[in-house]
Amino acid sequence: MKPLKFYLSLILARAAYTGIKLFSHSSGTSFAGKLVLKFYPDFLKYCPDYIKKSIITVTGTNGKTTTSGIISHIIETDGYRVIHNLKGANMLTGVANVFALNLNPYRRFHYAVLESDEAYLQKLYDYIKADYLVVTNLFRDQLDRYGELATTAGFIQNAISKNPDLKLILNADDPLVSTFDKIGNAVYYGFENVQYAEESLNTSNAPSEVFNCTCGTPLRYKKRFFAQQGHYYCRKCGYKRPACDYAADVKVYPDFSELNIVHENEKYEFKVYLSGLYNAYNALAAIAYSLESGISPDTIQEALNTYKSIFGRTETRDIKGHKALIQLIKNPTGASEVLKTVDLNSNIVIAINDNYADGRDISWLWDSDFECLAGAQKLVITSGTRADDMALRLKYAGIPQSQIIVEPSIKKAIIKAASSNDTEEEITILPSYTALLKIAKMKF
Repeated sequence: MKPLKFYLSLILARAAYTGIKLFSHSSGTSFAGKLVLKFYPDFLKYCPDYIKKSIITVTGTNGKTTTSGIISHIIETDGYRVIHNLKGANMLTGVANVFALNLNPYRRFHYAVLESDEAYLQKLYDYIKADYLVVTNLFRDQLDRYGELATTAGFIQNAISKNPDLKLILNADDPLVSTFDKIGNAVYYGFENVQYAEESLNTSNAPSEVFNCTCGTPLRYKKRFFAQQGHYYCRKCGYKRPACDYAADVKVYPDFSELNIVHENEKYEFKVYLSGLYNAYNALAAIAYSLESGISPDTIQEALNTYKSIFGRTETRDIKGHKALIQLIKNPTGASEVLKTVDLNSNIVIAINDNYADGRDISWLWDSDFECLAGAQKLVITSGTRADDMALRLKYAGIPQSQIIVEPSIKKAIIKAASSNDTEEEITILPSYTALLKIAKMKF
């Protein structure tokens, strides 16, 4: 029997959420969870009792919100009830928040799909025993919070060690992610070949990470897709990219990708209506999980046809009659991949904050390939607390100073970008994380 404090936590969460909605404009993605964990620290321990089938966790530097969102949508399309922290609040408070606001003593869900911050995964596993873990990638991100990549990898490996029955869905193309399977309980996904419909989609000046094998020898590559993703091998000890259980070829178009996947001699074709190779990886991870768990290819494609991007992840919005595309940028690899897809004929707003959740260290701006914007035809407006730093970075990227506008107010910057009477003129908004949260609350 559950403790009385568990049920009181559900009441407390709903009361807090109602207050947030009445008296503030907050989306309430974590506040109720903070209160619940303060009131009853063991709250999460009892939440799995409300899940009938499986708990799927998703982690990694980039793509976990999109990957978990696609997985959740596929499961729902298959006719099941899913609890999912879809707004990307992925620390313990965010997970507690979504459970506290959706559970009641008489309702069960079939699945839980939980996105988890890399550093918090091991803490989450102290309370929740997951059935699956999908790992997307590991890139250099927020050095002031995570440290170097080996530290982040250690967080995830420690989490996996707490749950030896965990089924792993791993990105074979990432030389760090592929090392997580210590007991042979993983399936791998990855790309055999990558083709671009337009050469501009395959142009990047972003620096590549130098990776060493666990024996200390620098890895070499037969194929390298972006950052450290590719077909790697070690000349000294023989370590190499593992064979993929879900091996795919992909053709990347400006607005979608076509995936041809082979699994156990069966061939599958999928079309993904998201831009960029990075989103093709996210979709492949979600498809690999879905096929592995027995969901039919027809259901998967139906879900991919109707999937709506989560706010800020290749999401579109109407702003004063203009189509605005909003894409989160937060680290060199992710930003560089997004920058390759930017419409250079749109007005561009880049909103960079340096709050705790963004990472105080903004040196990543100089490692990101903003040179992709050198051919921008219209305004490039920098905003946020680091608007001046961003403007300086754009100057060195080759954008004329006469074309750069500095407007620290994010709302004013977006209004400026949408000031044209020509509603055919589109807007691209590239915010850091806390800038994205601000934009989510804005009305135009």
